[in-house]
Amino acid sequence: MVEVLFNGHAGRLEGRYHKSERPDAPVALILHPHPQYGGTMNNKVVYSLFTCFKDLGFSVLRFNFRSVGRSQGQFEDGPGELSDATIALDWLQHNNPDARQCWIAGYSFGAWIALQLLMRRPDINNFIAVSPPANEKDFSFLAPCPTSGLIVQGGADEIVNPQQVTVLAKRLNMQRNVAVDFAMIEEGDHMYNNHLVDLYKVAGNYVLDVLSRKAPSKKRRGRRKKSESDEEALLLEADDTAMPDEADDEDMLL
Repeated sequence: MVEVLFNGHAGRLEGRYHKSERPDAPVALILHPHPQYGGTMNNKVVYSLFTCFKDLGFSVLRFNFRSVGRSQGQFEDGPGELSDATIALDWLQHNNPDARQCWIAGYSFGAWIALQLLMRRPDINNFIAVSPPANEKDFSFLAPCPTSGLIVQGGADEIVNPQQVTVLAKRLNMQRNVAVDFAMIEEGDHMYNNHLVDLYKVAGNYVLDVLSRKAPSKKRRGRRKKSESDEEALLLEADDTAMPDEADDEDMLL
């Protein structure tokens, strides 16, 4: 993992990047929670998603929205952050021109931005939205949702209403040609304290399932045994101690 800096519309953006050894490896962009409530790219949920994709062989980028950390600019509560995400995805794809798939994942505010970006970028193949703030933000723009994905929600979330996220997932699943999986981590609070491993496994197993379904059958049979023994073992070995020290468990992240 290396530190990267790239130019956004409001100035420099700061990120952390892992490049896969495989030139055709899929890519994933991870978006962090609300900047005005302490959200950064070093948030533990964001880091868990980043690590999950890295462990599954992706080239992965997470970055700070404008006004966060060393990223320049001022918070705009949506438009500016969407612009930042667009630039970050362009940077990721430019550095991985042979990538066979493109994924986006976001947590809370970052999930809201991620799903807006999904609507604007047909090159995104799949998404993971963790605790999308359905009780705070308007998700009616997902009409229709352009691709399948996964929504994860904590059943004990004190900030994002689990019932409203459940309704959002059901509404998206009523649309044609998409399948939006929904996973409720029953005892998970908003920050998934003591449940980061559960989140890692849910996300990782979803990614594995999608990749196996999209792979050609002969190649899937040839590699599946190895992926089940090696990649799923990585999911089982995940633990909370792998999360960065920069994250603050006490932040109320939206």
